[in-house]
Parts: sequence; structure tokens; C-alpha cells
Amino acid sequence: MKEIKSIILAYHSAKKDGKSAALATVVHVEGSSYRGSGARMLVTDDGKLTGAISGGCLEGDALRKALMVMMQGKPLTQTYDTSDEYDAVIGVGLGCEGIIRVLIEPIDQNDPMNPIGILEQATLLREAAVLVTIFDLNQPRSVHQGTNIYAVQGQIESRERFDIDLSIGINNVLSNQRSSFKNIEYQGMELTAFMQYLPAPIRLVIAGAGNDIIPLVEMAEILGWEMILLDGRPSYANHQRFPNCQVIIGQPEKVFDQVQLDERTAVLLMTHNYNYDKALVKRLLQLKPKYVGMLGPRKKWESIKKEMKSEKDSLLTFPMYSPVGLDVGAETAEEIAVSIISEIKAVFSNRTGGFLYKFKDSIHPERNNISLEELLKNN
Repeated sequence: MKEIKSIILAYHSAKKDGKSAALATVVHVEGSSYRGSGARMLVTDDGKLTGAISGGCLEGDALRKALMVMMQGKPLTQTYDTSDEYDAVIGVGLGCEGIIRVLIEPIDQNDPMNPIGILEQATLLREAAVLVTIFDLNQPRSVHQGTNIYAVQGQIESRERFDIDLSIGINNVLSNQRSSFKNIEYQGMELTAFMQYLPAPIRLVIAGAGNDIIPLVEMAEILGWEMILLDGRPSYANHQRFPNCQVIIGQPEKVFDQVQLDERTAVLLMTHNYNYDKALVKRLLQLKPKYVGMLGPRKKWESIKKEMKSEKDSLLTFPMYSPVGLDVGAETAEEIAVSIISEIKAVFSNRTGGFLYKFKDSIHPERNNISLEELLKNN
């Protein structure tokens, strides 16, 4: 989501300066690649790039293609075969061993529902969304390609020139929380719809405002997470110390009344105050967030559970991660922040945080890396 928001900001800056732009989107990957389907990059006519579609190997050629697209005013689906060691366009022996299809589409600044307008609409609400990008595998220069549809909370909107009913597929993507492809017929042509699932950004609620919170907040900011800071001490919890956080000052029994917790919210208890943390746990038992992590030794959480015997049944199913963080040998505040951020990311990605080199199967099973032949089959 952060990449999309960065692209939106870069586009408006370019538009203000009178610059043209094109949007490059990875619409299909077969095999291995650095980025998966849904990766995006904005290209402006002065050669500025925002976002990324690869680890750097495709960006140069994509820039040249994007400048051509801007001049012609027509979209292009470009195919890159990174397994071809003799490919003179993108270099020799890249080692990705994948086929990557990238749709590059011009941005019509006079159209409020141009691709950037659609990206904006899909990110307005803190809700899961679906972005639909149409591309043509048979005619790479077809004008019937582009980011055309978005859906939020089951509300589907599309550009007027594309009268395509994908409601069933979109609702399935929202239900399954997984991107999908669908072959469609449109005015006698065979097109492919990439329906990308966009979860809401992770919201990080941090109880505590000590100095050890600062590197944690800085890392979460880099990731584009939303952040809310809770504390009872205005001298510590303020916008001077934490300019990128929403700051809420209050007592532990009431502070969560001002916070909306949803399935994409993680809560961290890092107050270094036993009684404050205990009071927060009592309130969180009622709110039941997906993730709660507590800084401190294991005996701290055991002691809180022992004192809350009347809540025993609830505590048995309480999602407490204590001691918080992955086992990376963290000692400093910065290292602890890396450990905590990594654990939260793993939980919300349904991963275990293990060593990638030990994986025998694909490390990106969610990437729908189906072959071109399978993609062209009726579905």
C-alpha cells in the first residue's frame, strides 16, 4: 500500500509541474521474479521513477517503453524473459528464471478515473480493496488495456469505456483474500483481467513512549504502517518526539476508547509499567485484537495471568506474544525493533519467520505464478 501511496503523491507532484506520466504494472509472472504481480512504478517524462517492478534489471527498458507510451498515448504489454541469458534488452544471465509481463499505460490527466484516480479511490477507506487491470496477451498494443476497476466493501466502480461484469470474480477475491486472474471476452477480443487483492495497511498501536520506541516507529514509518501512540505522560508522548504518530494521552482503562481495532491492527505493550500494562490487558480482553505483543520477560506475562485468575478462560485464547519479537539475538533498541517488526509482519502474512534457504517449496505461494497456457484456458 505504501508504494501505491508514493505513486499517487509523485503523480500529483508531476501533474503540478506540467509533466506527463505513465504507470507500469506487473500483471503476470511465470516462474521466479524479484517482484510479483501487482508491483507498480510511475514514470514521468523527465525520467523520474517512483516504485519498482523488479530489482533494477527491468526499470531501464521499462523507462524507454514508458516514454514511447506517453508519446503515442496508447498502452503496451511488454514481456520480459529473465531466463534468457542471451536477451540483449535486459542483460545477460540475470538468474531470475522467470517470465514477467508488464502493462505500461499512459495517464490522461483530464480523466478523473485514470489509473491514478482509480488507485486513489481504492485507498481512500481503511478497507480491503480489489484493483482490476485488463491486459491483452495476444495484442500487446491493444487500446483495450489498463487499470479499469476497483472495489471497496463490495462497491464496484469502473471506467465508463469498459463495460465488463467481473462482480463474481471480485467478490471471490475479497472472500478468499487472494489475487486472481480471469479470461474475459470483450467486443470479440480475448482479454485477461488481473484482480489484485489489496489488504488495508497494518495499523500499529503502541502503548509506551520511551526512547526505545523511537527506532520502532521509524521502521514502521518506512513500511508505511499507520501508527497510534498511547501513554499517560504528555512529557514523553507528544508530536515533537513522535511526529509521524497519532498521539493519545489517557488512563489505561479509557485510552482504547479512542482507538478502532480491526483485523489489521497490532498492539504493542511497551510501557515498562507493570500496572499500566495489566490494565491495558484487561481492556484488550474485551476488544480481542489479532496481535498483542508485550515487551519484557516471560515471567511478567505469567504474573499478569496469575493475578487475573477470574479471566482465566479468556486468557487461554488471548493472542499474547510475550516475550515479543522473533529470535534474532536482539540486544539494542534498534535490534529489538527489527525483531518486533519482523514478528508482526510474519503474523499478518501467516508465516513462521523461518530461514528462507530451508524452504523446499516456493517462498511466494500466494503469487499465482501460473503458466501462460494455464492462463489462456477458460476459467
